[in-house]
Amino acid sequence: MDSSQNAATAGTGVGGNGMIISQGNDTAATAVDEPKQNLNQVINSIQKTLGLLHQLYLTVSSFNAASQLPLLQCLNSLVMELDNMVRLAEKCSIQVPMEVLNLIDDGKNPDEFTRDVINSCIAKNQITKGKTDAFKGLRRHLLEELEQTFPDEVESYREIRAASAAELKRLAQAQSTLPNGDMKV
Repeated sequence: MDSSQNAATAGTGVGGNGMIISQGNDTAATAVDEPKQNLNQVINSIQKTLGLLHQLYLTVSSFNAASQLPLLQCLNSLVMELDNMVRLAEKCSIQVPMEVLNLIDDGKNPDEFTRDVINSCIAKNQITKGKTDAFKGLRRHLLEELEQTFPDEVESYREIRAASAAELKRLAQAQSTLPNGDMKV
């Protein structure tokens, strides 16, 4: 186990088949969930603020002398919620690409940016796949040519490659096995 796994399982017991049995202190689980919880709090605060803005709109649109106190209460609630939202947002670390913000400023859908990025990745992936296929074809062609000229050397090369691949596979499996026999995921 590395040090991060030791720290994560410090307050837990490990059962068979890699099951973790909690022994009280769930700080590791809460540390992992904290960013998600912070984001959920910000989202809830945004929804509450939107509700307060709607309530404020309704109060202002039908304003009369009797609705002055509810209007002031609504304004105070809005200010407190905006203050709360700023405090909660400081705990969140979300990075939004400038291109997305520029698209929003231009009145466009930010999904366009996502679609363009995905299409660009697909195009680059196809180019890379083409290059990979070209190298595979070159390797195959070279091996065929070498096999015609040096059949014994190519046979010994293939045996060495097979032994090397088997050794790499064995090492990879050994590294992904925990001391209790379970596999890392």
